[in-house]
Amino acid sequence: MFDLEYQLKILPDKPGVYLMKNSLGEIIYVGKAKILKNRVRQYFQNSKNHSEKVKAMVKNIEEFEYIVTDSEMEALILECNLIKKYRPRYNILLKDDKGYPFIKITVNEDFPRVFVTRTVAKDGAKYFGPYTDAGAVYETLELIKKIFPIRNCKKLIKESGEKVRPCLNYHIGLCKAPCGGYISKDEYKDIVQDVIDLLSGKDKNIVGNLKEEMEKAAESLEFEKAAALRDRIISVEKITEKQKIITGNFENEDFIEIYADEKDSCVQIFFLREGKIVGREHFIIENTADMKKKHIISDFIKSFYGGTAFIPKSLYVPEIEDGELIEQWLTIKRGSKVWIKVPKKGEKKDTLDMVQKNAKVTLEQFKLKILQDKEIHETALKELANILDLEEIPKRIEAYDISNIQGVDSVGSMVVFEDGKSKNSDYRRFKINSVKGANDYESMREILTRRFQHGLDEIRSIQEKSLTISSGKFCIFPDLILMDGGKGQVNIALQVLKNFNIDIPVCGMVKDNNHNTRDLIYNNDELNIQCDSNVMRLITRIQDEVHRFAISYHRSLRDKRVLHSILDDIPNIGEKRRKELLKRFESIDNIKKAGYEELIDTPSIDRKAALSILDFFNKNK
Repeated sequence: MFDLEYQLKILPDKPGVYLMKNSLGEIIYVGKAKILKNRVRQYFQNSKNHSEKVKAMVKNIEEFEYIVTDSEMEALILECNLIKKYRPRYNILLKDDKGYPFIKITVNEDFPRVFVTRTVAKDGAKYFGPYTDAGAVYETLELIKKIFPIRNCKKLIKESGEKVRPCLNYHIGLCKAPCGGYISKDEYKDIVQDVIDLLSGKDKNIVGNLKEEMEKAAESLEFEKAAALRDRIISVEKITEKQKIITGNFENEDFIEIYADEKDSCVQIFFLREGKIVGREHFIIENTADMKKKHIISDFIKSFYGGTAFIPKSLYVPEIEDGELIEQWLTIKRGSKVWIKVPKKGEKKDTLDMVQKNAKVTLEQFKLKILQDKEIHETALKELANILDLEEIPKRIEAYDISNIQGVDSVGSMVVFEDGKSKNSDYRRFKINSVKGANDYESMREILTRRFQHGLDEIRSIQEKSLTISSGKFCIFPDLILMDGGKGQVNIALQVLKNFNIDIPVCGMVKDNNHNTRDLIYNNDELNIQCDSNVMRLITRIQDEVHRFAISYHRSLRDKRVLHSILDDIPNIGEKRRKELLKRFESIDNIKKAGYEELIDTPSIDRKAALSILDFFNKNK
């Protein structure tokens, strides 16, 4: 048994990381400390300074453990890694972990390419971003392709390499065909430099040169050419309009501000790249009452930049806790000096004020929408509970569906709705193993049996403390089950639940001729529900989602089967290497003909992989 008083007494006076756990052994909070003894003891002292969030957390702490480090910097790095790993409920967690798009220019190639990527690597290429609006990025890329005749193929083209016949893009004026030797390396790089200048905000020269060319064409009565140049000028201006110049320098900077009401906070971040605002992002952080602004910003920076690919040279914040330490950490991650600055006046302070105003508007809009959505969802769930005569509102609903084409690649899906909203993290997919052919009933029996057997096994493991709730995938049971089908599907579900001695109400979604839900089947009765009611809108959303999820999984399996490559059969060749080989050689035949030196020159292909390829094709001649 964990002796709290004794463990508090023997805490070391060294830097480190501490992990707070609840009665189930689940990690609920991860923190770092300059001196573990002082920091951890603070939680268990009666203090009026504790926030409501900390008080709630302390009530749930049953035990703790700690890891001693050599320095506070090591503690900070370890803290960030453990938060990402365990995602404790009382830490500030950013729900949006998406990778932001960048525009990549492969300047290290003889004839560079320009494309969108979500990963940044130290590969000699030039990156612009991150951008928060993916749609705007792809639109910008399309405009660049219209303005500048650069290639969009994935071929490895070298100036001294073999020349090939150019594709259609050359004939319609969208590419200068370096593959055919129609443009030199230096001439092509001049075009690429214009692209770099445009993305860097240095568009005045480009527009000036284009206008000069347009005027010359007009004077020479080449009206078609003049019109084309006019369109290019408009396209350039359209790109630059997407970005607002707010500073005279060309540094990469992020501006972070926060607005808090009596309960929640909104952190707003503006991205400046090459002196222009290229995007912004916001994060709603709930239950921050009594939390200090500087503490929220510090936690935000650790969470956000711990998972993002790009770290700017300068960060501007209103205030910050552990500023020097976080600055050092960011410097290590970036590989060059990073500055965290707190402006008190001037242009930078004005920009922060603008960011805070945006954070205020965002939080107010968020609250309004949340309240509206919450009211709609609560109404729908209450109506559903009344229709089904349930004792409690079904806060968690699971829906199931089967998808196959003539019994091939049969799959099952489970989607979850909590409080009327989809919970994507709890979605599950099932590949049908025991059923042959198109038998939806037995397929459904298999996936439901697997789902609840896994759930019961996990509950036992949690009780034995060999598994935490947060690590479980099936341990939380629903308040209501919806089957994508009629009485037959419902009866299968009831039989499975009976076998496990589990009591959960089950409904069937009855379809019309257009495969849309018209009614519910419950206790062998068909319940007529108004098509324009909140309940029907909720049920329709659930039905559409479970069907979409099942279809998407079925298609992925089908595509994987259809697109199976002979390369999959070669030892030491995984998905990444397969893609690199096809990108380099374009066909299986070309890979067969390739020699050792050509293979080893392919990205990610080492000596072992190259020999494996040669050996495989030699054996199969």
